[in-house]
Amino acid sequence: MKELKKYFKLDAGPEDIYNALTNQVMLEIWTGEPAVMSTEPGSEFSLWDGSIEGINVEFEENKKIVQKWFFEEEESIVTIKLHPDKKGTSIELRQNNIPDDAFDNISEGWAEDYFGSLAELFKA
Repeated sequence: MKELKKYFKLDAGPEDIYNALTNQVMLEIWTGEPAVMSTEPGSEFSLWDGSIEGINVEFEENKKIVQKWFFEEEESIVTIKLHPDKKGTSIELRQNNIPDDAFDNISEGWAEDYFGSLAELFKA
């Protein structure tokens, strides 16, 4: 099992990024797929029409999101921290317990599908 730690910068404030990551309507807009999301700890979520599923663990409004993601029988904790930056938001991503054979695909997915698509949403 592997752990992933990455940093991203987006041209939007932490409030806008947090909203895009936690608001079901916004998630469906930038992913283009059905989503289920709530900011209630313990609630289930689903992204990309069920491609990613798990349980919401913790929310700190405009600052942090912690989720438990499921990979078949494995569980992985995803932590997203939002930090104000001069030109928008600096994002710290951590994900643990990633199956070795899925690591490259997951790493690319975060960069391209997740934060790449989110960056498109906030392009001027």
